[in-house]
Amino acid sequence: MEKSSCIHFCFISCLVLFIVVGSWYRSTNSSLPNSTLQTPWSTSKNRIFSNSKASSVLETQAQTSIDHSAEAPHHPLDPLTVQEINKVRTILSSYEPFSFTLPTIHTVLLDEPDKVQVLKWSKGDALLPRKAQVLALLNGQSHVLTVDLDSSSITSHAINSSSGYPMLSVDDILAASKVPFSNAEFNKSIAARGVSSSDLICLPPSAGWFGPNEEGKRVVKVLCYSKESTPNFYMRPIEGLVMTVDLDTLEVLKFSDTGREIPIPKSTDTDYRYTAQTKEPQMEPLNPISIEQPKGPSFRVEDGHIVKWANWVFHLKADHRAGLVISRVMVRDSENGELRDVMYKGFASEFFVPYMDLDESWYFKSYMDAGEYGLGMSALPLVPLNDCPRHSYYMDGIFATPDGNPFVQPNMICLFERYAGDISWRHSEGLLTDFQIREARPKVTLVARMAASVGNYDYIFDWEFQTDGLINVKVGLSGMLMVKGSPYHQAPNQDAMSGPLISENLIGVVHDHFVTFHLDMDIDGANNSFVNVNLVKERSLPGESPRKSYLKAKRKIAKTEKDAQIKLKLYDPSEFHMINPSKRSRLGNPTGYKIVPGGTAASLLDRDDPPQLRSAFTNNQNRDRSIENKDIVLWYTLGFHHIPCQEDFPVMPTVTSGFELKPVNFFESNPILQAAPAFEKDLPVCRPSASP
Repeated sequence: MEKSSCIHFCFISCLVLFIVVGSWYRSTNSSLPNSTLQTPWSTSKNRIFSNSKASSVLETQAQTSIDHSAEAPHHPLDPLTVQEINKVRTILSSYEPFSFTLPTIHTVLLDEPDKVQVLKWSKGDALLPRKAQVLALLNGQSHVLTVDLDSSSITSHAINSSSGYPMLSVDDILAASKVPFSNAEFNKSIAARGVSSSDLICLPPSAGWFGPNEEGKRVVKVLCYSKESTPNFYMRPIEGLVMTVDLDTLEVLKFSDTGREIPIPKSTDTDYRYTAQTKEPQMEPLNPISIEQPKGPSFRVEDGHIVKWANWVFHLKADHRAGLVISRVMVRDSENGELRDVMYKGFASEFFVPYMDLDESWYFKSYMDAGEYGLGMSALPLVPLNDCPRHSYYMDGIFATPDGNPFVQPNMICLFERYAGDISWRHSEGLLTDFQIREARPKVTLVARMAASVGNYDYIFDWEFQTDGLINVKVGLSGMLMVKGSPYHQAPNQDAMSGPLISENLIGVVHDHFVTFHLDMDIDGANNSFVNVNLVKERSLPGESPRKSYLKAKRKIAKTEKDAQIKLKLYDPSEFHMINPSKRSRLGNPTGYKIVPGGTAASLLDRDDPPQLRSAFTNNQNRDRSIENKDIVLWYTLGFHHIPCQEDFPVMPTVTSGFELKPVNFFESNPILQAAPAFEKDLPVCRPSASP
């Protein structure tokens, strides 16, 4: 799939925007150095489909289990079905290079058709050719294959024998987790610490990337925790005990044991489950709350993936790496009812999490949560009424196991309408005029949500659609901190530590989170331009006005990528517009959308620091190609600096930030002027059971 150009936005200082043009590698699951998957997922928790029979291992609580075995694709962007993944496996099994040994399968995804073809396709047309892209590993080499499902043939096969490995398979994870138990040095250290092997949980997080000497190797670090008396083993690290493991040979390349003097933190108050809470709550109880929809939800899902709600239509699917992908986003014009293009595709492309500790057992902790672990692969079933409200629609993800068989991640995405008492628009009149007006409209929105549990952290992704044409993208952080064992109950000098004490013998290490979004905006068509609308202070001329200064908006269309590199400054504000220069409003303004940054952060690491070299996408790392009036992609990097605190123990309250995509001269006027107000007669009357 060739893209003529793309825009790459990244945030430095407060926020950095930058532009990239050119080919977009069609797989959103392209590999990264030393790719790993931090949290093993168990096939026993998912619905597994073999070639011969479909079986349901998990019956979900949210909705009746769907038999995916007979499903067929309806749209060119629909994910691969169970039947198609089975067919891919059959084709690979008969492929001559794999005739003796089927490689370990890491991803099997739809190889999406060319964008131009997809844009021309309409429902009722013949489905575009179906292809799959396979990332596999065999004999230490990465294989990237394209499988033509229509001709049952492999049309391309590239081999990479150096860096650029796909995510760890389940087999890799389980094998690496077992390595410590057969290592004599490890067992000796565990015995000296007084820990029973039956209370151990060992995980293989990423080794990071620290120079060319690591090229051509699949290496992970194996860390261990005590699960004695708690399910929250993350709060009980066995500090300083690290094994570097070669995944291909399962050999221990390096054994480090530097923390025997550091006690394992106690399990007291670490269990976060509701049933484990024994203290009386010191707050007034909250009565149950729910949104009642007597006529049911207003949205509908057609053909499994096409969402229609209010004035919006878009394609929604689960993805192995990105988790949730929104495509072919269109909004209905408030004047003539025409469906107009807004965005071709949007998803979280990468999640970079560097920790700020130089110790032997910590320096390497700089994770790529999407490329190494897979946000989709880490998405466990959502919890009804808690993750998602009543009347939610749940969507499964269909992926491939390491042996190439299809399996289902149930209830991976939910779709629901939200009403939180917010106001869509309002105005009152009557104080100074004869008009007695009280006009207000409730804000009801549509949310597509996914939550990924990537090891200790939980990431909540919301794509929220408003009737006024705005799209609000939010990322929430919750779950467990990655903590460091400490000999201290009270810190003698917190400035000398890599983070504050959050509990006895536990340091919450300072770290960052950066999530980069791929936003292929198509404002009224594919060819768009990027405009920096800069607010500039002007001085008034002598005698011109009692005012001495004022602000003026100055527009600059970016000609090349470097023109669009922008550092946000509090006293040099700008708006950032994506416009269609060929489509004008009745007043002559180009139709557009602007990106509205929320709270964000930028990486402060040195540019030559290995983690920052590896995550160079969070800086201005782009070429200087032409981008005016072309098919461009905007990349937005949202950042969090996290200095942990005691309230983050034993589980974090959710912290949220995000950004908005807001229409600018896209509609001729307020698109929800005709929205109806709410009336009591339309809503059920609910009273407490004790009421008369």
